[in-house]
Amino acid sequence: MSKKTQNWAVPLIAVLLGMLVGAVLMLIFGYDPFWAYYDLFSTAFGSLKLIGEILRAMSPLILIALGFSVASKAGLFNIGLPGQALAGWTSAVWFALAFPELPKVVSIVCTVIIGLVAGGITGAVPGILRAYLGTSEVIVTIMMNYIILYVANNIVRFGFTADMLRSSEASNRVSASASYQTDFLSSLTDGSRFNIGFFLAIVAVFLVWFMLKKTTTGFEITSVGFNPNASEYAGISSKRVIIMSMIISGALCGLGGTVEGLGTFQNAFVQNSSLAIGWNGMAVSLLAANSPIGIPFAALLYGVLSVGKTGMIGVPSEIIDVVSALIIFFVGANYIIKYWIRPHHKSVKAKGGQN
Repeated sequence: MSKKTQNWAVPLIAVLLGMLVGAVLMLIFGYDPFWAYYDLFSTAFGSLKLIGEILRAMSPLILIALGFSVASKAGLFNIGLPGQALAGWTSAVWFALAFPELPKVVSIVCTVIIGLVAGGITGAVPGILRAYLGTSEVIVTIMMNYIILYVANNIVRFGFTADMLRSSEASNRVSASASYQTDFLSSLTDGSRFNIGFFLAIVAVFLVWFMLKKTTTGFEITSVGFNPNASEYAGISSKRVIIMSMIISGALCGLGGTVEGLGTFQNAFVQNSSLAIGWNGMAVSLLAANSPIGIPFAALLYGVLSVGKTGMIGVPSEIIDVVSALIIFFVGANYIIKYWIRPHHKSVKAKGGQN
């Protein structure tokens, strides 16, 4: 099997193995996996509204997964996705509430830029520390997740003016002109929360693919990811590329948080923990092997699982969370899958007297 074929076969096999092991777990705990999966998929695709919800759930995951993939191409492990997404979410909602009368097009453009900038700034910090001090971006981004979480919560509590707040821990909904939802898209999907964030995500897929495959910047990012020392010898500044990669990564995550905030919830509120879309976006990117083209398909799977699990009758929805984790486990253990699907050549020893 060629390497190109393995690139799509391994994630597909990982999905099938994850669902198979999930089925075994259901049997162990006394649930019928056939009907559980039937309920899941029939629910997910059972109505136009739920299909719209799948597309809505995909949007932030695609953007955050793209952010993770850019950092990964540069040899970096950006685990600060939840914090970077929350920075974009909180900043964009504050702007939308502060300027509610702006025309819709102007408001959307401004909030997109604000989400990108907020996420990019939070991504730049670990990038600069890694480039100039050699600090592990993993440790820094983990710590920054908590810093951003508590700072964002206090911004909601104390940074929003009284007329922006619905309660001490949640803001008002943004105006219709600032919301990413539209009457047209809602009516098209029978009242779902499907919004323009999906189209922003698809545009981002193309732009990231084009950058990585067709531009000098993408070549430099990939080169530094493979070997920063050789890249330096070839005249590429690894420090600049590291910082730039983390800024782009954070910016995409910030836009993912903006889409979730203004497209799904349409307000900001105190978070009890790091954003789940951050971790799920990482899982989507891993499942897609950090391929921009593969990310929408991986996000589709996660969208189907998240929407469909609500319709499983008598089966705890946490089972599907376990299935999702198993899929990523098998993706992480892809060397085992590759071992079994690669061709095994048997050497034939020549025997005396035979040609």
